[in-house]
Order: sequence, then C-alpha cells, then structure tokens
Amino acid sequence: MKSDLINRLYNKQAVVGVVGLGYVGLPLVLRYCQVGYKVLAFDIDQDKIDSLNKGLSYIEHISNAKVAEAIEKNLEPTTDFSRASEADALIICVPTPLNKYREPDISYVIKTAESLAPYFRPGQILSLESTTYPGTTEEELLPIAESGGLEVGKDIFLVYSPEREDPGNLEYTTQTIPKICGGHTSACKEVGIKLYEQVIDKVVPVSTTKTAEMTKLLENIHRAVNIGLVNEMKIVADKMNIDIHEVIRAAATKPFGFVAYHPGPGLGGHCIPIDPFYLTWKAREYGLHTRFIELAGEVNSSMPDYVVSKITAALNSKKKSVNGSKILVIGIAYKKNVDDMRESPSVFIMEKLRELGADVQYNDPHVPVFPKMREHYFNLSSVGLEKEVVAEFDCVLIGTDHDRIDYNMICDHAQLIVDARGRYLESYDHVHKA
Repeated sequence: MKSDLINRLYNKQAVVGVVGLGYVGLPLVLRYCQVGYKVLAFDIDQDKIDSLNKGLSYIEHISNAKVAEAIEKNLEPTTDFSRASEADALIICVPTPLNKYREPDISYVIKTAESLAPYFRPGQILSLESTTYPGTTEEELLPIAESGGLEVGKDIFLVYSPEREDPGNLEYTTQTIPKICGGHTSACKEVGIKLYEQVIDKVVPVSTTKTAEMTKLLENIHRAVNIGLVNEMKIVADKMNIDIHEVIRAAATKPFGFVAYHPGPGLGGHCIPIDPFYLTWKAREYGLHTRFIELAGEVNSSMPDYVVSKITAALNSKKKSVNGSKILVIGIAYKKNVDDMRESPSVFIMEKLRELGADVQYNDPHVPVFPKMREHYFNLSSVGLEKEVVAEFDCVLIGTDHDRIDYNMICDHAQLIVDARGRYLESYDHVHKA
C-alpha cells in the first residue's frame, strides 16, 4: 500500500485533493498543477468555485492567468466532497480561528475531516496544514481517519505539515519555503515527505506530528513576543519623546545579535494574533501558565486602543472631539501590499472610532470594497485620494503603509495625521506618531 502510493506520487499519477481554497490552499493547488498533478480543489464556498472555473482569481497576488492555465490543464474545483474518494492525497487547509473566549476553534478542521471520512479508502494520505495546538492530529484526526476501519500507517497515512505562506512576499514562494513534515508513524512520514518533495524545494522531516505542530507555534510566537516587546518600547519611547523607528533603524546596524521588529497599530493576519493562544490554552491542560506569551498578547492586543488614544489626543490638540470628526484610515489590510484582511488591526480601530461617534472612511488600493468578514461589517468602499478629499478630513490615520500610497501628498494636504506605521521619518507639526 505504502510503496504503491509513493510510486504514484513520484510518477505524478496520483490525484491531489486540497480542501480550503484561501491564502494557503489556493497557492498549493496551483503549485501541484504546475508540476503536472491532477488536482481536485474543494471548498464549501460556491463563489470561490465559480471564480476558479471561470479562470478568475479572488486573491490579489495570484493572477487570473495562473488560475486559467491550471483550469485548462489539470485543475477541477468542486463543492462535491464525495469526489474525495478519487484523491490519493487529501490536504486540509481550513481556518483555525479563536472563539469569543479567545480559545482555539478547530471546528472547521473537525467538520472537514468528518465530511471527508465517508470517502476515505486504502492507499490515501491525509495531511493537515492548518495551524493548531500540539496533539490535534493525534487526538482529533486519527480517530476520524480510522473511523471506517482503516489502520493509519498501513491502510491510510496521516501527517501534519504546517503552512508557511506569507501573502505578498515576492522573495519566498510556496515552492521555495522549506516544509516541515511530521507523520503519525514512520510510514506516514515517509509518504508525507514524498507528497511534498514533489512541489517544495526542501522538506524538513520531524519525529512526530506533535513536534510539527509545536514548530509552527514557536515560529509565530517568536514573532508575537518580539513584536510585543517593540510595541511596549514604542510606548516608553513616546513618553520620552524618542522616535522608536529611528532607534530600531540604528539598532539594526548591529551585524549580530539583533533582529529588527517593527511596532504597529496591532497584530493582524491569520497566524500571529491567534497562534500563541493555541499554546497557552493547551498548556493549561498540563497545569502550566505561559506568562511570557500571554503578556506579549496583552501588549499587542492593546495597540488598537493605544492608537485610538493618540487620535483622540491629536484631535484634542486642534480643539476637536472624536465624536463628529471625519477620520480617514489609510490601509485596512493587515500588512502592506496585500489584500488580506484577516485580523486587521485597522478594522478594530475603525470599529472603536465608529463607537465613539466618528465618521470613518478608508482608502486602500488593494481593498476597493470592504469585504464580508465573520465578525466585522462596514458598508464602505475605498475613497479616492485626491488632495481635495484628503483635506476634507479632520484626521488621517496611517493604518497600513502600502507602497502605492502618495504619502507626500497626504502630508501636504491633510489637516492632521496620526502615523501608526512610522512612515514619516521627519518631524512635522501636524503629524503625530502612534
């Protein structure tokens, strides 16, 4: 069973199924198509399936041409999960958010696996890429994989291989970012390595699925903690009338022992604001409290409130209140030069300003219309950035520093600017750092 599946993967005769066609799943789909596999792309969102079948991309940094090429050759998008039986490999790339109590919500993973389970058959490999707590693959997916009488490691193979996508990063791609892979058994790991080494330049095997799950969390907790540190340093520096961005640029000239992390209005994206809480939650099962991680989470989570306080103080300096002020937010994606809105701190800030009575508008060249989101709603479209428009607003917030923004024009015509990204290096009377 194992050798036959490995041969099918090696010869590209295997059918690859990817479940969840977002910022992780779709690049993976296109990569398998690119090297010659037949790919079944599963999602419950009919709009995504319709777009792909028309050769259209719904993710900005993925071109229509790439999708159209894959559709013409070997890609079949579908909402029909019964077709999972046709796939030799099933790769799960669904969201793992937090619930309202800031606890892990792996319901998407479990429901997806349960939807696939009736169609599991001997000679398949099941891989989970969604970020989660250590033990998820063993505790949740293993029983589902074996629910129909198949034995994992003999009939069906189970691995955990965390995604490492960085939307908009032109230097590293799905192909060139090394891939961690842990298997439930040594046979599972062997098949998992063969699955991924066909499309990834370097596969990094680890001993267990738990190790792979913990590796992903460490990567993102490392960033979350260091960003928390620099966000706290920003507040201290501001009180001392020191420009933290100048400090970071100076410190970064040290050729060893220092890595530059940059403060901002909060943490966004699908990983860093969420993943640390997966470990803190799991650690409580062992009677442990991850105080360092939780403190960084508190600091980072407080940043939107800090930015709102700076906006309030800036408006007060002009004898204006937040209530009734017109505020323009520049950039609502979670980071520069992408259209990804997940956990964007700009959105949290917009909601807080709206609650305080502000008239909030936004400009984002990557997000022309405010999208449907699970927890946030604004009936808004991106306003133009003509100088006359900028001049009408009582305050302009630099929330995300996209490169396609004319910051000099904003500086010349805005009444008041609150810069939460350190975009303005020089001091101006009407620019307040946040």
